[in-house]
Amino acid sequence: MTQTENSQFRIECDSMGEKQIPSNVYYGIQTLRAIENFQISGLKPLETYVDACIYIKKATAIVNGELDCITPETSKAIVEAADEILAGQLRDQFVVDVYQAGAGTSHHMNVNEVLANRALEILGDEKGNYKRVNPNDHVNYGQSTNDVIPTAIRIGGLLALSRTLHPALDNAIAVLETKADEFQNIIKSGRTHLQDAVPVRLGESFRAWAQILSEHQNRIYVASGDLMVLGLGGSAAGTGMNTHPKYRDRVVEVISELINCPLQPAPHLMAAMQSMAPFVNVSGSLRNLAQDLVKISHDLRLMDSGPKTGLKEIQLPPVQPGSSIMPGKYNPVMAEMTSMVCFQVMGYDSAIALAAQAGQLELNVMMPLIAYNLIHSIEILGNTVAALTDKCIQGITANQERCLEYAEGSLALVTALNNHIGYLNAAAVAKESLATGKSLRQIVLEKELMTEAQLAEVLNLEQMSAIRPLGS
Repeated sequence: MTQTENSQFRIECDSMGEKQIPSNVYYGIQTLRAIENFQISGLKPLETYVDACIYIKKATAIVNGELDCITPETSKAIVEAADEILAGQLRDQFVVDVYQAGAGTSHHMNVNEVLANRALEILGDEKGNYKRVNPNDHVNYGQSTNDVIPTAIRIGGLLALSRTLHPALDNAIAVLETKADEFQNIIKSGRTHLQDAVPVRLGESFRAWAQILSEHQNRIYVASGDLMVLGLGGSAAGTGMNTHPKYRDRVVEVISELINCPLQPAPHLMAAMQSMAPFVNVSGSLRNLAQDLVKISHDLRLMDSGPKTGLKEIQLPPVQPGSSIMPGKYNPVMAEMTSMVCFQVMGYDSAIALAAQAGQLELNVMMPLIAYNLIHSIEILGNTVAALTDKCIQGITANQERCLEYAEGSLALVTALNNHIGYLNAAAVAKESLATGKSLRQIVLEKELMTEAQLAEVLNLEQMSAIRPLGS
């Protein structure tokens, strides 16, 4: 490394030659080449993904220092640099486009270079003078892009789940259960095929959504177990070349401590490097959640439709004006946003599946796409569930009179008569009611199919809408 005359640049060299690097940046020549090569989307690595990579580099520096693979001085400086980044510093130095060199080599070297240059400063050296701390020889000792990046996707996924999605789902489930209790005594018309159906409790509709989200959360927990098995230590091809014999187990122990998660080494490092199945599995569980979130968001929009020409059984809290031309209009924007995010997550899942099957031999080089799509899916789903809960579900009110009006006027109430007058007689009563406008009760009494006392007992909305206990 040499400084230019005006010190605005430093000269770094790699196996391909020399380049001028702005003297104020912490990345180096390999990052600069990636910046020049991959001006694709303007998307930079996600903060959580950077965190995951830095946790790995901190752990490897600790362990390689313990095992005398790098000097204690170098180990300490790299760890201190990693801690600074984890605390929020130097975040603008991770600059490689999401769509980049296969397997993530460019982003990986960006991380190695930033850590090396900051560690050099900590030791009192100049950036780019890589004798005491080298991006490849010290920060990356015993590692390869091929085992670091799949490990970073695993760690990034776990971090994103614990930081965003799981807390959001916990809160959403609790709020839905509270709303279920609040609305438990409100009776509404059920609807199947978007047609009138037997009466249900509004509260049970909300309780059903809580159960649906709870079951999805359990599926995600199960799928994320795959992320806790790390192939770190496999090095370039899964053989562990250039690693200390004790490194593999110890580095997983240290990462487990750093992120407070029970991780374990993969039973076969080549398998952990080649297969993207854990990411497909987690992504599939996210897609499954997204599909039901779309259904719930659509239900909310339908139930709030109107106010004069729709169902208007509930009122979603208005959060912003809904039209640039129609005064006083409010739209169900939080539910609409939810659907759009879920569509994006489904698209990401398809891209992850395509990338996962595109590996060859000892490596899958499509990992940068998988990393971004998986972690981003988790984070935008978590943010969406949190926003939908706080700005929509929490403030929903019920239109009890409208709900009861629909329930009492539904022709589907005739279903309760099946066991008493038979299906064909009940169908005839419903048909006549629709044609004449007479109530079901009036027609049944006119035809002397049942007594008034029997009808009062059978057409009891409270009983009809009650959930039958299991085994009853």
